[in-house]
Amino acid sequence: MSETLNQNAVDLQEAMLQIGQNAKSAAHILATASSAEKNSWLNAMADALDASTETIIQANKTDMENGKKNGLSDAMLDRLLLTPERIHAIADAVRHVISLDDPAGKILSSTTRPNGLRIDKVSVPIGVIGIIYESRPNVTVDAATLCLKAGNAVILRGGSEAIHSNLALAKCISDAAIAKGMPAGAVQVLPWTTREAVGIMLKMDSYLDLIIPRGGERLIRTVVEQSTIPVIKHYKGVCHIFVDKVCDFDRALTIIENAKCQRPGVCNALETLLIHKEAAKTFVPRIVKHLQERNVELRGCPQCCELAESGIIPATEEDWYAEYLSLTLSVRIVDDVNAAIDHINHYGSGHSDCILTTDMETAETFLNGVDSSSVYVNASTRFTDGGEFGMGAEIGISTDKLHARGPMGLPELTTYKYKIYGSGQVR
Repeated sequence: MSETLNQNAVDLQEAMLQIGQNAKSAAHILATASSAEKNSWLNAMADALDASTETIIQANKTDMENGKKNGLSDAMLDRLLLTPERIHAIADAVRHVISLDDPAGKILSSTTRPNGLRIDKVSVPIGVIGIIYESRPNVTVDAATLCLKAGNAVILRGGSEAIHSNLALAKCISDAAIAKGMPAGAVQVLPWTTREAVGIMLKMDSYLDLIIPRGGERLIRTVVEQSTIPVIKHYKGVCHIFVDKVCDFDRALTIIENAKCQRPGVCNALETLLIHKEAAKTFVPRIVKHLQERNVELRGCPQCCELAESGIIPATEEDWYAEYLSLTLSVRIVDDVNAAIDHINHYGSGHSDCILTTDMETAETFLNGVDSSSVYVNASTRFTDGGEFGMGAEIGISTDKLHARGPMGLPELTTYKYKIYGSGQVR
């Protein structure tokens, strides 16, 4: 038995390395592909999705049946479900990416040195990108589309609950694009659901240039701990709104409700509300009543609990760090904008934070002081999204500070190199 297990491990290692080699070979071709070529592949992919709807749905039914047997929640099953309408929307999303500018090959800057050397800084594809994600099968197509448009090969590893759907989608789009000249190996989905495959992938730094995990904090931390490849990530979305002492308080109710209640289970939803002490006496009772009517559970500091009189659970230290991803909100009264900034920078996750104020000098203090990827004035944190930022689509959201920060669109799937033009110069 042990010999069989060892052989299986060897076979998996060899198969993974072959996938890496295929991706690397494809990446060299993709790096010199024209915009017209890439768009023709994407167009073929979109048409193939529409033409293969029934085949994809049959594969998805297997995942749905297995998901029900395995006790997936209704929310997870809804994320997993593919319908004709959803598949057509996925195809339309591919077509939209075709309309976006090609981010590769752009001259970012150009200088001519005193000795006559011309130095151009030019955007280029990253190379081979590995994406590890959960639940949603549409990510298979979205990620492949964005990576291809930027000239990258991609290795995809979706969740085990969506394996049949992911494989069907990948085969559909890959076969269609290869028929139009895309190199084989440009889009690959790992066909195994074992953790061993992921472990091998995260050590393939000879073939992969970047890993992007999309999922919960546990998945992302595991990837970061195991990977020898650079990882772009965000662990949590502990997003804050600070209500200043001068503010349109009626508008504040609407913004806070939207940030907390519209989709509480996403990373850009509000998790902690901070209120200036000079606004607290009148605003705390209003916001508490407003949110309780919308079934939000509130956890507050002692002063907040006293002002609300009832209905608020005393907050613990852990609550200030919490990403609830539910209709739960922590509320704290602070002395001023600087205290709000200190709280956010200490307890926050660097994702999205907002100030509600009519004092633009205070707003600028907040914008400059909060160390997060997206900082708002008088708007819901729910706008931290590639589509809402006008990127057309996003590959994920980063709270890192190097290479990419905030919603990642096509430009963030490129790096750059220098092209130097000379006429015989020597040093």
